[in-house]
Amino acid sequence: MRREPGLSVRVKLTLSYAGFLMAAGLLALVAGWVFLNRVPHPGLVFLPGYRTAVVRAFAPTALAVLTFLLVFGLTGGWFLAGRMLAPLTRITEATRTVASGSLSHRIRLPGRTDEFRELADAFDQMLARLEAHVTEQRRFAANASHELRTPLAVSKALLDVARADPDHDPREVIERLHAVNTRAIDLTEALLLLSRANQRSFAREPVDLSLLAEETAESLLPLAEKHGVTVETSGDIAPAAGSPALLLQLTMNLVHNAIVHNLPERGTVWVTARVRRGTVALTVENTGEHVSPRLASTLTEPFQRGTERTHSDQAGVGLGLAIVKSITRAHDGTLTLAPRPDGGLRITVELPGAAPSTPRPGV
Repeated sequence: MRREPGLSVRVKLTLSYAGFLMAAGLLALVAGWVFLNRVPHPGLVFLPGYRTAVVRAFAPTALAVLTFLLVFGLTGGWFLAGRMLAPLTRITEATRTVASGSLSHRIRLPGRTDEFRELADAFDQMLARLEAHVTEQRRFAANASHELRTPLAVSKALLDVARADPDHDPREVIERLHAVNTRAIDLTEALLLLSRANQRSFAREPVDLSLLAEETAESLLPLAEKHGVTVETSGDIAPAAGSPALLLQLTMNLVHNAIVHNLPERGTVWVTARVRRGTVALTVENTGEHVSPRLASTLTEPFQRGTERTHSDQAGVGLGLAIVKSITRAHDGTLTLAPRPDGGLRITVELPGAAPSTPRPGV
């Protein structure tokens, strides 16, 4: 925004201080004159002709006092305004530094709490969150570029081999290209879904997490049977406020992750919906190999697949739990990952509750 040049805040404050001091001095002089002129005093009588003499004697003194107050007000006001606005100057310099690209800069204004220091602390907190967000986005972009480059490089290699060997069976190349292309499409769709969740571009409405759990278990039943995993659902009506599509994707990702990262055979997945005080919780537990707390704390980062638990045919795109984390955060919820003592993971999503909109069938 282009603005016309104007007086600085320091000059305005200085003029305000000086003007207020001048007004106070003038009022004091007027009050003194009224007091001498209007109020009767024993032994003080203005003889005829002396009133003009008193005025002439009082006027220079009053003018001198007002001049002194003006000079004192301007000088003192300039100094006091500078002292008062020093924190604001520091905040302005920090803002310009940040605008040049230095997100690591902090104001760290010393002293006891006041309005300027609250502003500086809020600014520092905003910078810390912004720096963390930018760092996360840069790391995510680098990882996404790497992940997208891999299927493209594999496709190019397959095409180069097929072109160099015309007698090679094209069906094998086509099948491998189809698999690579499918993975690239899945990765792109996951990235788009992650972006949508981060932008919170959705309308909120009541969604029953227990119904989502049952729908997910039914949809993923063939995958569970393929891996020899039993999926058990239980719990109460758990209405949350959010996007039905995103919350269904969250549930699908959790259950899918619990199925493919399970025991080689006779594994189990437990999906439970619970109502808590003011919130609802969806918990997904699975059997599996033992997971260290350190590894569990990193599984929600993009492209962290937990390779020590991942089957070779179900590596995924590494965004399943990252999408769960983003959807949870977009719904103002909390996500908790904890290793189970007997192996596997316990993942809990807690969301703000909502009034149930539609009764469950058969209830």
